[in-house]
Amino acid sequence: QVHLVESGGELVQPGGSLRLSCAASGRTFIDSAMAWFRQAPLKEREFVAAIRWSSQSPFYADSVAGRFTIAADNAKSMVWLQMNSLKAEDTAVYYCATSSGVIYNLRRESEYNVWGQGTQVTVSS
Repeated sequence: QVHLVESGGELVQPGGSLRLSCAASGRTFIDSAMAWFRQAPLKEREFVAAIRWSSQSPFYADSVAGRFTIAADNAKSMVWLQMNSLKAEDTAVYYCATSSGVIYNLRRESEYNVWGQGTQVTVSS
């Protein structure tokens, strides 16, 4: 069973940068993927970015493309989310997620069955 732990969330000023980390322990599934979702207050959880373990191909939500970068290290079972040019609307709890099986639609929340506890990112002056 895979266990995910996120870290790196904090208060940052608009325009600033932050790097989130997600450590996966246990057996990871090579045909699966790692993703970041976020949930802002009073809003539904939304897809942010994802990367497949096998191809290392990244996928991004339109709202973060060009500002955020997802990276993964198979050997270390780690995933990172580098967030640049942060905006107030990026404020949310960020969750790391994966699946014990193959993920067909990386942007679909229901494809993921393993979630971390979340880390708070607050963008404010």
